Amino acid sequence: MLKRTAILRRAVRVTLAASLGFYTCLYGFDEPVLALYALFAPISLGLLSTIPGSGRQRAEIMLKALPVGLALVALGTALAVHTWAAVLGMLVVGFGLAFAAVAGPRPAGAAPALQLFYILACFPPYDPDALGSRLAGLSLGVLALVLCELFVLPDPPDPTYRAALAAALRTAREAVTGETVLCAQALREAGARLRLSEVAPAQRPAGPGRAQRGLAQAGTATRRLLEQLAHLTDTGELRALATTESPGTRGDRALRSLLPRVTDLLDATATALRTGRTAPGPHRMDEAIEDFQRVRARQAAGPADEVPPADVLRRQALLLLLAESVRTLEIAVRVALDGRRTAPVDPPVLFWYTYSTTPRLWLRRITGNLTPRSVKFHNALRVALALAAARLVAGSLDLDHGFWVLLAVLTLSRTTVGETWAAIRLAVLGNLLGAVAAGALLIGLGRHTDAYAALLAPAMLLAFSVGPLLGIAWAQGLFTLVVSSAFAQITPASWQLAEARIVDVVTGSAIGLLCGLLAWPAGARAEVRRTMAGLLRACGPLIQGTAGMLAALPPGSVPPPPAATALHRYRLAEAAYAQFRSEPGGGGHGGADWQAVLMTAHHVFLGAQWLPRFDLPVAALPPSAADRERAGARALAETTDRLAALCAGEPPPPRRTEPPAERPPGRPTPALVDLDIWLRGLAAQLGRIESRLPGALASGGGASGRNPVP
Repeated sequence: MLKRTAILRRAVRVTLAASLGFYTCLYGFDEPVLALYALFAPISLGLLSTIPGSGRQRAEIMLKALPVGLALVALGTALAVHTWAAVLGMLVVGFGLAFAAVAGPRPAGAAPALQLFYILACFPPYDPDALGSRLAGLSLGVLALVLCELFVLPDPPDPTYRAALAAALRTAREAVTGETVLCAQALREAGARLRLSEVAPAQRPAGPGRAQRGLAQAGTATRRLLEQLAHLTDTGELRALATTESPGTRGDRALRSLLPRVTDLLDATATALRTGRTAPGPHRMDEAIEDFQRVRARQAAGPADEVPPADVLRRQALLLLLAESVRTLEIAVRVALDGRRTAPVDPPVLFWYTYSTTPRLWLRRITGNLTPRSVKFHNALRVALALAAARLVAGSLDLDHGFWVLLAVLTLSRTTVGETWAAIRLAVLGNLLGAVAAGALLIGLGRHTDAYAALLAPAMLLAFSVGPLLGIAWAQGLFTLVVSSAFAQITPASWQLAEARIVDVVTGSAIGLLCGLLAWPAGARAEVRRTMAGLLRACGPLIQGTAGMLAALPPGSVPPPPAATALHRYRLAEAAYAQFRSEPGGGGHGGADWQAVLMTAHHVFLGAQWLPRFDLPVAALPPSAADRERAGARALAETTDRLAALCAGEPPPPRRTEPPAERPPGRPTPALVDLDIWLRGLAAQLGRIESRLPGALASGGGASGRNPVP
């Protein structure tokens, strides 16, 4: 939601730009068509669209949108020759522009205005000779708004995502070093501030480009790091890691060598985010982790009295988890700040975008969302069908000012039918009252255009400021007065103009509501359950495949489990959850914890990549230990299948009860401890997820537990 001061500043800018173009063209040049488009362009881009960012950022987007808007006006003018041509054009244009949401908040913000440019031009009369006036009026209106965005009460820039990441990394460093004693809740709150829903839309790294993907991955890695630190704080293990004077860490070279390098890299990464420059050279954490693992291997192969005890091995494994999060963060930040293609980075399945070409990045974003499981596809198809149906009805019934039918569809449609109905009720009420007031105005003033000219600018300022502050009913009612005052100056008008306005709005509302009922009426509520179920089902094979790879004889002889499908399902689930959070009831604290599902899946992906990379044992694991880890992974895979069934509303499969695995004989190895820590962490996370799912109690909820590390 815009703040009150931002709404007032926007109202002043849009009113000034619209008045400048309208009055100049109508009374200076005596060009009604030129005036109409010069009035409509600032209102569409500045008011009816939600382009995010500062004044300079919005001006840049508007200038980029201008050539597209000119092309759409030309297309609409050509297709206005026949209703069916305009309808088919509306279907294609409506879907394409609504689907632009896959490119991020800025293109999505300009899409409604671009749709309105086509809509206005595709209505009768079919007048190709007026195309020059239409294009000139649109250009004049957009350029006037751009100047106002730059020089008239410009909005300041929002805090950047890079600054938020740098602040979160400072918090993580203080927690790791023990400089500041932070509770687990404070660490989780620091991570929650990195959620895209908590970031200003203009600063969200949501685009398909390499730098944007890197910044988004850096945010995910930082949140995972903070969640790991919060968990270690809960268990009391973070304090033991933070000081070399704690029992068990004295003299342990592995811990004492890696921990300073982790904190130094957190410092360096936070500095790079603040300055925008990264230090040249190889990835530092790769070298640090490899050195750490070599020290651990020598310790494990040494004399029995020099083998670290179980609690030290556990702390080493926990520190390795933190180091892997920092490694992911280091690589992602480098890509985000540099933006250029790099050589392939391990693991390629997670860093595929670092060496992909820009066209491939765009193609993957587009094709990845052209699926019935994508909420962006749902939204685009719903909007396109509603606009095409509205254009067909308006053209077939020859409604006066049929443009208002499509405007009602575009401005009142929501992602759920409940939201749409709530908006329509208020909008119809506001338009009804506004039509009564406009009718009285038109009857009282008659054809005194000078009176309408005097009223238009104050009416726009009032409508564009008070309307958004007081709600949809006020906005719609005041907007009716604005359009009535404007059209009364262009052509002679009577009270029937207000009547046509209310008829068109009711017609558009009915079409929008009907399409909302027929096309995914629940919004993302059902889709988030389906995509989360698919994501959980994809995690099971990754868990089993990773454990099987480390426990194979010889180690690594089993191929790594494919992760591409699981990552695609992760992106779909993430998009569905983002929309679900924006819908009524989606941000509540009751119900399933979908954020925990996403975080657990990310934990699975990273473990499935770094365990085979850094922990593949040289010698085979003891048979009893290998069997134990395979059984634990199998139990977790069954848990993910059961949770997926609960998410999808299906009856969960029966739980298999297995006797608890016995402690394997012999000395523990780093690979065995690291794998066990990963599986135990997943078991705890899945248990928390299951406790929040509907039906979990009936299914005998709770993920399979893990025995203590030997």
